[in-house]
Amino acid sequence: MNQGLNQKQLGQALKMAEVAASAAGDLMRHFLSKPKKRNEESQHDIKLELDVRCQKTIELELSRFNSSIPVLGEEGYSGDISESLRWIVDPIDGTVNFTYGLPHACVSIALQEHNPSKRGKDKYETVLGLVYDPFLDEMWTAIKGKPARMNGKVIRPNWHGKLEETMLAIGFSKSKEALDEMLPAFNHLVYKVRKVRIMGAAALSLAWIANGRLDAFMEKGVRIWDIVAGGFILEQAGGDFYHKAIDDEYRYAMVANNGRLRKKLLPYMPKS
Repeated sequence: MNQGLNQKQLGQALKMAEVAASAAGDLMRHFLSKPKKRNEESQHDIKLELDVRCQKTIELELSRFNSSIPVLGEEGYSGDISESLRWIVDPIDGTVNFTYGLPHACVSIALQEHNPSKRGKDKYETVLGLVYDPFLDEMWTAIKGKPARMNGKVIRPNWHGKLEETMLAIGFSKSKEALDEMLPAFNHLVYKVRKVRIMGAAALSLAWIANGRLDAFMEKGVRIWDIVAGGFILEQAGGDFYHKAIDDEYRYAMVANNGRLRKKLLPYMPKS
């Protein structure tokens, strides 16, 4: 395993990730319109008991591929995360949407390998990404060296580079600092692009860029488990996943786009 996964192993890992995502998605569909137990709650975020339950379901299924691979997830860690391979999981990306019965949330799963040539915060390389929307039954997938797909069909972003035609998603993270920093970008860009959307599920916004529903997505303070799978899928589809670590808490500043909009959007991002 230290030599890296080959295509056959990646294919096997993807199949297990698909099973895991589908199992968590079944729980999400079942509980969408039902009362939900809240473990934690703040002004801009909610943690559900079902978040933990979905992550445990995913971890169980992923362990069938290789039980020694650790999981770094929004709901905690399992195993030794210093290993050469690691899963990164967001069991319910878009928890606030889901809590209120809004059917715009997803499962996000990525597999990463340690890259000895890299140093610092980005020493891992993503080799597999999956985003699953259980409410539309849409599954985006990609493995290293292969094109990105949605429900088995190869996908591509929109190729235009016109700011005035851009469908832009903006995220505001969870902190007052992130809100204060991103509001000026929103206030400027809302007049320059076709439409701004605040979708509330980062992984889905990235997947939507990959198949042309959106053109770009910007956020500062977003966590690695929200973006790593969708960002990899976007790259494998031919788009641009620009992201920069901003601290040691797995937080990033990001300007993801169709491959032609980074230079036009980056000046509006708050400086790290």
